[in-house]
Amino acid sequence: MLQETEGRRLTVVTDATFADTVLAADRPVVVDFWAQWCPPCVAVSRSLTELAGEFGDQLLVATLNTDENPATTRAYGVMSLPTLLIFAGGEVVGSIVGSRPKNHLRLAFARHLQP
Repeated sequence: MLQETEGRRLTVVTDATFADTVLAADRPVVVDFWAQWCPPCVAVSRSLTELAGEFGDQLLVATLNTDENPATTRAYGVMSLPTLLIFAGGEVVGSIVGSRPKNHLRLAFARHLQP
């Protein structure tokens, strides 16, 4: 499922679709663990929609609502929001906890792209 935000797309994942969409992906995936009641999550989401457009097909940017998908949230030990987990080859290869500026996110994501 795609979530349209200002003309850019974030892939919405759930407990049911996480394995197929994230773990089996053929490229790095950033998963944004968020909740509606989390003000910093809104700021991060704006940055992610812009970065999804910048990275194009090199990187999949996904979003997972923690309140609606507790199994995946628990499985990855997410305790604070927002939490961004970076996956490559089905494994967590990086994480960012808390709100960060867009440039910080851009640099963190770029480290995980194929040369």
